Amino acid sequence: NDTHGTGVMNHAFLRYDNYVGAFEKTRKSSMVCLSSGTATAYALNMIEPRGRLFVRNGDEVYPGMVVGELSKDGSDLEVNPTKAKQLTNIRAAGKDDAIRLTPVKPWSLEEVIAYINPDEAIEVTPTQIRLRKQIMDPTKRKQLSRKRVNDIDELLD
Repeated sequence: NDTHGTGVMNHAFLRYDNYVGAFEKTRKSSMVCLSSGTATAYALNMIEPRGRLFVRNGDEVYPGMVVGELSKDGSDLEVNPTKAKQLTNIRAAGKDDAIRLTPVKPWSLEEVIAYINPDEAIEVTPTQIRLRKQIMDPTKRKQLSRKRVNDIDELLD
């Protein structure tokens, strides 16, 4: 995931060992959609360097929908995958390069269930499986996260 398919891995077998327990789950933060509409290649191209995308160009998105996974830990990032390129009558000195996005791997239900965070929900339709936040409104989500932090601070005092 970190190399986006460009990494090379080598290994040398050392020995068999006793079972030491389950692997830790390394789930990072989410990229959450801010607006409803159709995802554009221009906006997805700007968002893609921040992490792995779950939506393709032309997919319908809505506020609260998880559109990707951030490549770093921290709080969730609000993004706008519906932003369109501004068209002007002025010609650019260089031509626009064709936008190439990393292909999105479709989810299976088992993968989504193993991947989900406690504050997220799974939407299953006949054609798609999507992740979304349980609280879809971004302002209410921020207020609730602040309230949880304040409650924890009060408990520690």
